[in-house]
Amino acid sequence: MTTARPADHPVIPSPKVGVLLINLGTPDGPDPKSVRRYLAEFLSDRRVVEIPPLLWQPILRGVILTTRPKKSAHAYQQVWTEQGSPLAVHTRATAQAVQAAMGEGIVVDWAMRYGNPGIASRMAAMKAAGCDRILLVPLYPQYSAATTATANDAAFAALAAMRWQPAIRTLPPYHDDPAYIAALKASIERSLAALDFTPDALLASFHGMPERTLHLGDPYHCQSVKTVRLLREALPLPVHMSFQSRFGRAKWLEPETEATLAGLVRNGVRNIAVVTPGFAADCLETLEEIALRAREAFLREGGEKFAYLPCLNASGEAITLYHRLLSRELSGWIDQP
Repeated sequence: MTTARPADHPVIPSPKVGVLLINLGTPDGPDPKSVRRYLAEFLSDRRVVEIPPLLWQPILRGVILTTRPKKSAHAYQQVWTEQGSPLAVHTRATAQAVQAAMGEGIVVDWAMRYGNPGIASRMAAMKAAGCDRILLVPLYPQYSAATTATANDAAFAALAAMRWQPAIRTLPPYHDDPAYIAALKASIERSLAALDFTPDALLASFHGMPERTLHLGDPYHCQSVKTVRLLREALPLPVHMSFQSRFGRAKWLEPETEATLAGLVRNGVRNIAVVTPGFAADCLETLEEIALRAREAFLREGGEKFAYLPCLNASGEAITLYHRLLSRELSGWIDQP
């Protein structure tokens, strides 16, 4: 026997399962003002800069936010598209493709840890749409406190402001998942087949982290090394490894990307392809730092042919990967095929 709802009962959407893809973030535009606002949020995160705020904030609000936005805006202008920031464009396209792959029974959305659309606003929208169970999907294959953890932090902070919270699961790192390695292998081979030259070697460049994060217990370095080891086993090309995107004077993980490229030239590598397995989607760090600046550095050192191989983005390989990962993590919440 069922009891009819009172006439004045608020409308409650039917229960749904949600998937929220989360990426790092991007300014709203390639101009200094937008970049300054973005950097202020990004570099104020205690997970990103582990310096006491009383020491760090005067430095950040002083010289860094006075000088860096103009330089960074120029870099963004080199890669900005008609649709907007490459990271936002690719992340949105990935969410749309994952939605199509997962079907109507799942609500798939996307958010940025810094900038727009924000994690709190998208979680609120998903809850309002009836999502009483949400899988958080930080798009970082290798776990880092400065990426995966802070994305989850922001989601948990949003939960703390909700009276009626959805149930939450989080996607674990997938740096050594066979489906991830298979997706990378297929994407790399497809990109290599489209080149007009045969590379002597492949360089896998990962986003840099201060070396102290390794000693503090961050598994990022070890997981990145394992990804490269598995790629070496999967590919016929020699695969080298490096870290890019340094900031400040602290000692960072080695070897550095441009120094590695110079060393490869000295050791006889004249033709190189570079892939960035720590990035799920192309962004400033891949399109400007690698495809443009690292290329210039390699050619300047005497290299002859340089190719940047795109991230997985919203490719078929990526969607197959995410469908497998999400189906596994949603076990018990959805009917398995």
